Amino acid sequence: MTVRTEEVSSRLYGWEHPDTMREYRKKHKSFAKKDKRTTLAEAVSRGVKDGDYIAFGGMGSVRNPIAAVHEIIRQKIGDLTIGTKGSQHDWQLLAAAGNVTKAEVAYGFGDEVRGLSRPARAAAESGRLKVLSETTNAGFQWRFTAAMKGLSFYPTRSSLGTDTLHYSGSKTIIDPFTNEPVELLPACYPDVVIIHVHRADRYGNCQIDGNIAEDIELAHAGKFVIITAEEIIHDEVIQQDPALTKIPYFVVDAVVEVPYGSHPNQVPGLYSFDETHWQEWLDASLTDEDVEQYFNTYVYGTKDHYAYLEKIGGVRVLRELEKIEKKLAPYPKVARRRGK
Repeated sequence: MTVRTEEVSSRLYGWEHPDTMREYRKKHKSFAKKDKRTTLAEAVSRGVKDGDYIAFGGMGSVRNPIAAVHEIIRQKIGDLTIGTKGSQHDWQLLAAAGNVTKAEVAYGFGDEVRGLSRPARAAAESGRLKVLSETTNAGFQWRFTAAMKGLSFYPTRSSLGTDTLHYSGSKTIIDPFTNEPVELLPACYPDVVIIHVHRADRYGNCQIDGNIAEDIELAHAGKFVIITAEEIIHDEVIQQDPALTKIPYFVVDAVVEVPYGSHPNQVPGLYSFDETHWQEWLDASLTDEDVEQYFNTYVYGTKDHYAYLEKIGGVRVLRELEKIEKKLAPYPKVARRRGK
């Protein structure tokens, strides 16, 4: 797969002038505590539009907002541009379903230990998916870091001397302190960010156990931020230990309670990967016809996330995934959800 340098460097994707974003936040974000609970269908309908630049929380196949991805596919929201760091199952589903037409990637075409993502690669090779730029996982995180800090770029030296620099959309200048080249990564302000968390309150304060990835940066960088949570807890519980709040309410626009919302992926401390269902997807992904059948069965053929959970095996399968996770990676402090 090749990407022409002049194509990726001639336009900035996901970039905004920091002052433009300051004005946007003044108009659309608020420190007032409002109940932001809603349904998944309504949150996606309100927050995700055709042509948006979208980014997802989590990393690899851990704590991805898969239920929200399914809803985007159900609602047939298209011509999306994805900013993807790591080999994330969420965007690959969207690419397979045809919802994503453009991508900025950092190691984006693998399924981690499970191999390469054929549908996403096939979409890129056929031209249905245009790869706009490529950078490192760290580089993508720093783009969101710049956006979080209200800057137009983030300085680094990570891609200097590599071909990646020419495909990254970065610019180089001479560092006035060292008189040596430095790479400037353009900030990235996604139109919509969707993050799946362990717990949230009705206002949007979020708790995440384990690896946070770059979800803090993403939440501050995004224009419209949707939180899907395994559980919505009372705000008084949040207030008892404010240090556990990783994402603050004032950057969040919608909150949805979505138990098992990352299936078939893992939410650390709560449930493990559903490798049986993963294998079903991997087998289906080998042909376009089987991909279509998979979506007809598990996405278009289910009215919502709860119907999807029933179709993948329901309580029996979900409880087994919880047992596996508890055995392999116990989180002793995570004991307040689902009556435990």
